[in-house]
Order: sequence, then C-alpha cells, then structure tokens
Amino acid sequence: MVVRLIACLVLGVCASPVLCLAQTQSAQAPNTIVIKNHQFIPAQLTVPANQKVQITVDNQDPTAEEFESFDLDREQVVEGNKKLIVFIGPLAPGKYNYWADYHKSSTGVIIAQ
Repeated sequence: MVVRLIACLVLGVCASPVLCLAQTQSAQAPNTIVIKNHQFIPAQLTVPANQKVQITVDNQDPTAEEFESFDLDREQVVEGNKKLIVFIGPLAPGKYNYWADYHKSSTGVIIAQ
C-alpha cells in the first residue's frame, strides 16, 4: 500500500496525500487475504476484537489451497481463482495463526485488537 501511495503522489494522480491514501485503501476490500504465488498477502491482518468479522480469502493462483487454523477452528479449501468468505469471532484480543495446508511455507496471523 505504501508503494501505491508513493506512486500516486509522484505521478500527481491525487490532489492530496489524504485523498491518495483513501483511493489506495479502497483498491483492496477490507479484511481480504489474497493467496498469490502460494503466499498469503498480507501475512498479518488486524481485525476488531470482540466482534464477528467477515474475511474474504481470494485465491489468485490457478491451484487450490487450504486456509487452515487451529486457533480459528477453520479448515477450508479455496479453489484456484476463486474466493471464499470466512466468518470468525467474536475473538478475544490476541494473535491467531493460520497457514496453507497444501503449501506449508505460507503462513499468516490475524490480530484481534
């Protein structure tokens, strides 16, 4: 997001940094985890504590991947080039790990605060 913000300002696409930041943030839906090149992007997602939260898992790879978490009690397959909606919470403040079961090097964390 920082790179997009800098590019936006350098190219003069936005009238102000605040407007540019708003446009950059709107480019990706809130609470979205993208799977690309078998990696979670972002690897860390912050959500509000003590609230039920909707997360979109957007698999942009052509192969299926699994979104798995013992902490969140989830184990769901996301087909290639598909999206999955996951509801979590309400979560107590803390860190909740997740990983890709098919490509174990891909991990992430959801932080509830």
